[in-house]
Amino acid sequence: MAYKYKPNKSVGKRFKVTGTGKLKRRHTLSTHLRSVRDGNKKRHLGRPAILNEGHARNMREMMGIKGKRPNRVRHLRELKAAALAATPVAEKAVA
Repeated sequence: MAYKYKPNKSVGKRFKVTGTGKLKRRHTLSTHLRSVRDGNKKRHLGRPAILNEGHARNMREMMGIKGKRPNRVRHLRELKAAALAATPVAEKAVA
């Protein structure tokens, strides 16, 4: 019998996957003793951060996510934008 892959549930609870496959994480230092920090710091810590791609690959593997490659998505979008910029735009006739 083959080994059944079991994803790491704790990783799935700590990270959220974006549409392109990037992983969002929460900041530390944002739960208690917040009166010590100024408003700018608290606002910054409240916003999610994107996980470094080197770590994100490992976390996606632990979560059991296959086929999500953010760098490839970014590359394809850049190629598409470059192709659109290179095509000549027909000038509209003014009536």
